[in-house]
Amino acid sequence: MRDEEAARRFVERLSRILTDWGMPPMAARVLVTLTVAEEDALSAPDLCERLEVSPAAISGAVRYLIQLGMVARDPVPGSRRDVYRLLHDSWWEVAMTKVGLYKTLAGMVDEGIEAFGGPDTHAGQTMTELRDFYLFMHEEIPLLYDKWRATR
Repeated sequence: MRDEEAARRFVERLSRILTDWGMPPMAARVLVTLTVAEEDALSAPDLCERLEVSPAAISGAVRYLIQLGMVARDPVPGSRRDVYRLLHDSWWEVAMTKVGLYKTLAGMVDEGIEAFGGPDTHAGQTMTELRDFYLFMHEEIPLLYDKWRATR
C-alpha cells in the first residue's frame, strides 16, 4: 500500500537533489511527480493539487521539461485541457544529449593546459587529468547506454 506521506517526502528529497544539480526547483518537482505517478499522465490541475502550487508554476515547469525532451503534452480529446506524461526513457535520453558536453569541456580544458604552461606544470597536470576524464566519459557513457538498452 502506498504511503502518501512517505511518497511526498521522497518527491521533495529527490527534487532537491535535482535542484542542487541545476534543474529549476518547480521543474524538478514536476518531473519527479510524473515519474512516480501511478497514472500514465497528469493534468495541470492534478499537478497543482499534488504539489500544492499555482497553475502558473506548473505551466513554466512543464514548458521547461518539454524543451528538455523529458515530458510530452497531449491534448485530452473533447476537452480544452492537456495532460503531461513522462517520455519513455527520458532520463537516459537527456543524459545522452549531455554526452557532447564532455567533449566540449575536454576541448576547453585543453586550451587551459596551454594557457597555464603546458602539461608539465602543476596546473597543467591537474587539467590534463581532468581532460582525460571528460574524454573517458564522452566515450564510455554511450557504451553504458547500449548496455542498459540490452538489459531491458
